[in-house]
Amino acid sequence: MSFLQKYGRLIASGLLALIVVPAGIAKLMGVPAVHESFSILGLPVWFGYVIGAAEVAGGVGLFVPRVARLAALGLAAIGLGAVYFHVAHTPLAQGIPALVVLVLSGLLALYGRRTVAAAA
Repeated sequence: MSFLQKYGRLIASGLLALIVVPAGIAKLMGVPAVHESFSILGLPVWFGYVIGAAEVAGGVGLFVPRVARLAALGLAAIGLGAVYFHVAHTPLAQGIPALVVLVLSGLLALYGRRTVAAAA
């Protein structure tokens, strides 16, 4: 078994968590810059807090074997929404982190038959 096969899920989960957990914490702390996108989309302010909680829970859930795949699916849905926002409302370069979240979480959801903890 190669290094990538053995530790790929762990590495992908770690990278994804490093992106979504701080973003979720910023939303939960009410940082205005991270809440602007929700008002631009016509969503209520409280929705930013829901997404922030989901990002933190999903980032942690990636490392819990029973819910790792479900966490990745949830983060993929959030990533898809973020990609839509950036395509519709910002220069495309600003959407690169959202695209990374979508791709990593999608791959983890698709190929996450074995959980991260089982790979370690």
